[in-house]
Amino acid sequence: MKLSIVILNWNGSRMMRQYLPSVLRHSLCVEGVEVVVADNASTDDSLPLLRRDFPEVRLILLDRNYGFAEGYNRALQEVGSEYALLLNSDVEPAAGWLPPLLHFMDTHPQVAACQPKVRSLKERTRFEFAGACGGWIDAYGYPFCRGRVMDVVEEDRGQYDTSAEIFWATGAALLVRTADFRALGGFDARFFAHMEEIDFCWRLNSRGRRVACVPQSTVYHLGGGTLNKTNPRKTYLNFRNNLWMLYKNLPPARLRPVMRVRLLLDCLAAMAFLAQGKWGDFRAVLRARRDYRRSKPSFRPDRERLQQAATCAEWPGYYPKSLIVAYYLKRITTFGKLFARTSS
Repeated sequence: MKLSIVILNWNGSRMMRQYLPSVLRHSLCVEGVEVVVADNASTDDSLPLLRRDFPEVRLILLDRNYGFAEGYNRALQEVGSEYALLLNSDVEPAAGWLPPLLHFMDTHPQVAACQPKVRSLKERTRFEFAGACGGWIDAYGYPFCRGRVMDVVEEDRGQYDTSAEIFWATGAALLVRTADFRALGGFDARFFAHMEEIDFCWRLNSRGRRVACVPQSTVYHLGGGTLNKTNPRKTYLNFRNNLWMLYKNLPPARLRPVMRVRLLLDCLAAMAFLAQGKWGDFRAVLRARRDYRRSKPSFRPDRERLQQAATCAEWPGYYPKSLIVAYYLKRITTFGKLFARTSS
């Protein structure tokens, strides 16, 4: 088998009904492709629905809800294809989406993972927040994209239609060589959800393996299917997991200065939530900082191992300044202007 498209599901029968038909229609027409649903012990009617209405889909049944990270780790243990495409259940692919991705990977052996262009299902001419046209990261761990800076999402006018190496590829539609996925041990299951794909791509980059965006392929992503953007649980996971990711992956010379600045920035974020009356998000940031501090000793062996395995400390898609300064102080709201400023 050339490619396994693996969709992780937990109580998502509504998403399956709505989006799985388009995935099957635009994917099974390509030779050597299978569609797999890995079910995180759903308690809704997902499994009866899949067995009745989608018999062409292979099922992987997990014994409990392992979350995004460990759910995919376990699912990919049962996949024998050369490539795996991790696809969110709320994604609608465009016709012809697979051949550009597969051709790019076949002709770029140094690339371990890639993503398509991701547009919004709600506003189809605009990029989608989580991925857009490829992920970047700033010096302090803030992720952004070609097509999305902070909360400003651009209209797709073809401005990022060239294939490019990036820092991270979105977990909403992540195509990876299964050999690379297994060589790195997959996602860090402790993350549960959020930031695990950025951590994974950082580990790839540190070993000299590359990540790319292939905008000749397009998908449409609903986004927020599990936790909406303002959910305090999501705030907690994003802040905590981001700190874990920085601690694991930052080179020794950068770790202490970056984490000092992050402490200040996180305090400012917490105060901003408080000023807006978002008590849940305020507490989430404080709890994320507390849990990061408590868990840091358990991550120390991983950090030492990753630093020993790293072969490079300069990566594509890395913005060596502060995105917060660029956005809030310099009023740079689009990737193109940010990149132009960086180059000048």
